[in-house]
Amino acid sequence: MKKTIAIIQARIGSSRLPYKMMLSLHGIPLIEWVVNRVKKSELLDDIIVAIPKNKDNDILEQYIKTLDVKVFRGSEDNVLNRFYEAIKGEGATQIVRICADNPLIDANEIDNLIKFYKNNNCDYAYNHIPKFNLYPDGLGAEIITFDILKNLNNVVKKQSHKEHCLSYIHDNSSQYEIKTFNPLDESLHHPELKFDVDSFDDYYKLCMKDFDINISSKDLVKLFKEN
Repeated sequence: MKKTIAIIQARIGSSRLPYKMMLSLHGIPLIEWVVNRVKKSELLDDIIVAIPKNKDNDILEQYIKTLDVKVFRGSEDNVLNRFYEAIKGEGATQIVRICADNPLIDANEIDNLIKFYKNNNCDYAYNHIPKFNLYPDGLGAEIITFDILKNLNNVVKKQSHKEHCLSYIHDNSSQYEIKTFNPLDESLHHPELKFDVDSFDDYYKLCMKDFDINISSKDLVKLFKEN
């Protein structure tokens, strides 16, 4: 039986926005937004939050444990290996990579990604960024098989590919069948909108709008289209 597990990539350190995982968005830390919204997926069998094992991330681990999800701690710089070590004993056949920079991730779009991957012949699929698709930035995720992740962990040598753990696939696209797709709901066809949090400006923009943790992507797009 196939098993699909999400790995949420998170860390306390960030050069552009330090401690952002614990920053409050409408009264709730960013990491809790991500975890709670991912939990609504109907097709995920489990969720693991993979964080660095250095002392700075102790506070993040303590908080994540209150959210009733698994926490794995591994290498800070070799994120690819952190992912592999987090998942290798879990019996997963498919891995969904989720970046904790995406507090407004949509569980429905995770499920749409899983369905797409099942029904289309490809090695890697994504809907988290508006690249060759009409998605807003930050609603979706990436998906590969465990076998591909295991192979990447063995063959990747460049530090940049270890740090940005699935970038090797994009940089060696001739070796992989890569696919994406547009949102099934045409009201979400807004690739100009950005909902991930890379900088203080991104964070400020989200703080200045009135919405709660259960907002739908449709309502989110409507709210930010008004600018």
